[in-house]
Amino acid sequence: MPLVSTGELVTAARESGHGVAAFNVITLEHAEAIAAGAERAGAPAVLQISENAVKFHGGDLTAVAAAATAAARASSAPLSLHLDHVESVELLRAAHPAGFSSVMFDASKLTYGDNVKATAEAVRWGHARGIWIEAELGKVGGKEGEAPLDAHALGVRTDPGEAVDYVAGTGVDALAVAVGSSHAMTDRTATLDHGLITALRDAVPVPLVLHGSSGVPDEEIRRAVAAGMVKINVGTALNTAFTGAVRTYLDAHRTTVDPRKYLVPAREAMAGTVAHFLGLMRP
Repeated sequence: MPLVSTGELVTAARESGHGVAAFNVITLEHAEAIAAGAERAGAPAVLQISENAVKFHGGDLTAVAAAATAAARASSAPLSLHLDHVESVELLRAAHPAGFSSVMFDASKLTYGDNVKATAEAVRWGHARGIWIEAELGKVGGKEGEAPLDAHALGVRTDPGEAVDYVAGTGVDALAVAVGSSHAMTDRTATLDHGLITALRDAVPVPLVLHGSSGVPDEEIRRAVAAGMVKINVGTALNTAFTGAVRTYLDAHRTTVDPRKYLVPAREAMAGTVAHFLGLMRP
């Protein structure tokens, strides 16, 4: 079916009190698995490509975006295309011709004042082209190349009062907040601050986004959605499923050289993971 917009999916989820899951695409198999998992769950989903994934593909957004778009359009599930954790202004501006309906512009490494200024400019650029803009306030941490970050350390979590000012000053359409999760976790042991989620939901007028959801247990995700989280980002859990399936196959078939033999179970494992997370979006 035709691509839908991320803003449309997030708005519908928020109005119904549900969440919508967004899954990271690295390879064509990721995109196909997300589409298959969404069909299996009978639920919408967001296919998101990060700046790091674009770098993996040689810095050119075109091919990976085309692959994700083709997989989404071939699916019967409502799917959107999102560009995630964009720090490069050049990559931000590549989103529109590549067909993205939304971008997460990440100026979180800047000082607060510079973050507001850069994000407000990204919002002006995006809104002039009909692009929905997400941004981050607080320090989720855990991404490759970043120093280790304690998600419970003082000053890491998003302050509701500062969030109000940030949303007003930037005009963002959604806000990723730090409430106890961390990127790139391979064990699901994160504990979220549900009181803070509720306070942020009540304070800001835009939908809240949870990054680092792969490390959050199922019941914590359900509670987060019930408390007001809307867009739930999942990346590492797909890679864990993918790599685990490949290892299992190659351990049992040591002479295999045809990648299709192990990419089929890898794609199926990711599709199952997608369907599982989508099942958590209705608390």
